[in-house]
Amino acid sequence: MTYIGLGPVRTWYETVGAPGPPLVLLHPGLFGAESWFAQRDPLAAAGFGVWLPERRGHGHSPDVPGPLSYQVMADDTVAFLEAVVPGPAHLVGWSDGAVVGALVAMQRPDLVNRLVLIGQYFNPAGRAPSGLTDQLSQWRDDPPPFLHEYYDQVSPDGPGHFAEFFAKALDMFDREPDVELPRLAAIAADTLVLQGDRDEVTVAHSAAVAAAIPRGRLAVLPGSHALPVESPALVNELVATFLRDGPPGPAWDAMTSG
Repeated sequence: MTYIGLGPVRTWYETVGAPGPPLVLLHPGLFGAESWFAQRDPLAAAGFGVWLPERRGHGHSPDVPGPLSYQVMADDTVAFLEAVVPGPAHLVGWSDGAVVGALVAMQRPDLVNRLVLIGQYFNPAGRAPSGLTDQLSQWRDDPPPFLHEYYDQVSPDGPGHFAEFFAKALDMFDREPDVELPRLAAIAADTLVLQGDRDEVTVAHSAAVAAAIPRGRLAVLPGSHALPVESPALVNELVATFLRDGPPGPAWDAMTSG
């Protein structure tokens, strides 16, 4: 576990596993790298060199003055990949981390090998109704303890900063993400779009995301937005296989061509 200064951001990160194909896990919003507790060691055991950075204001990384946006966090991630990770790297993003990963892949395809996007909508049309985002807005003035207990324990900004950071995050959620799906055609990487069947994103939206990415594929598993911790063995095997082997080949064409 260590810090690296990248412009105005002091990024905390850790690495797990022996040298292998670099894999960067991009955590959900409001939480840190600990979100990946069910993936980090199994993916390292599968032969990947796993990197777990924490974005500005999340986990052990201090906040930075100014508003929060997916683009500024994507810029921070590009700086981290360039400075620290022997690339190109596989990127696996969950929730907010999926938006960050997609933006990085769109804007810096040279840094990305394969890409996995878990449980995230890319514009308001894809947001499932009555989901977590709606609940967060209702909690603006009185967030439940579970949202800030971890923050209070690990943030270098101290417990008193949570209210400011939470307000910045909610302001971002009110206006973002808002990515027009045709823009995703800029993603050149093999991409797996993965979600639970009762996730924060509609299945129709994820299907459209996968269709917009030239080398995109879709997987829907039983589960909610917490899919990586609800079904870790299934998720880990699927992700490791996709990152190692790429999307399945056209078996039906091979069967019928003879």
